[in-house]
Amino acid sequence: MSAPPQAGRIERRFAALKAEGRAGLVTYLTCGDPDAESFARLLAALPASGADLIEIGMPFSDPMADGPSIQAAGLRALKAGMTLAKTLDIVGRFRQSDAATPIVLMGYYNPIFRYGVERFLAAAKAAGVDGLIIVDLPPEHDDELCLPALAQGLDFVRLATPTTDDRRLPAVLKHTAGFIYYVSIAGITGTKAVDTDGVGHAVARLRRHSRLPVAVGFGIRTPDQAATVARIADGAVVGSALVDEVAAHLDADGKARPELVDAVLGRVRALADGVRSARRA
Repeated sequence: MSAPPQAGRIERRFAALKAEGRAGLVTYLTCGDPDAESFARLLAALPASGADLIEIGMPFSDPMADGPSIQAAGLRALKAGMTLAKTLDIVGRFRQSDAATPIVLMGYYNPIFRYGVERFLAAAKAAGVDGLIIVDLPPEHDDELCLPALAQGLDFVRLATPTTDDRRLPAVLKHTAGFIYYVSIAGITGTKAVDTDGVGHAVARLRRHSRLPVAVGFGIRTPDQAATVARIADGAVVGSALVDEVAAHLDADGKARPELVDAVLGRVRALADGVRSARRA
């Protein structure tokens, strides 16, 4: 079943994936890591390398929900001069050559608050952003950003975790749009392997509460792990593994080595192969 004509890019992409009979690969990289030029090259090539949806981290100096890898990536990006305005500019330049791949900005509320909520939402929409994941804004503060974002036509993606019980879940999902991001482990990003045994039960529970697609992240590092999740969920999210690939190809001064872009894209292609092969007979 195809998405309705008025559907946004995220809804259309998940509808297309469902029609293909497969899950999607959702990739995460921190904007401006290790520098704006390298990141822009990576971003431009991610769709052709197998990324079905792209999450872009907005660098922040106090990323409390992120593990050491993404914290380090954010600091590298900030040191290289990345700002929220430059992040939106990079998305806008990406949109000039790619009108189809959904882009979700992920991060924290403080930089948006300082930028100005109305100004940020208007700029994000104009740049071609499709959704937001703001990890430190609970449903009790939906009027701060979630509801204004929805009014602008930007999906507001919520995180559900292993500790989100059935009493809490309706509040979490009330204004969620685009997809549900299920955090497969308790704790910060990049520190544990995905709990594949528990993912099936968790995804089934979420589907009892919502018709939105469910993407599973945190702890997916290998093509086999991505394939396991892709057999169960609508999307497999990979972040820390790709950020680590960036870090592995920096020189002693923290600058990108010539092979960095190709190495990261090679990792994306391997993960995409895992996701796309998951449901084949």
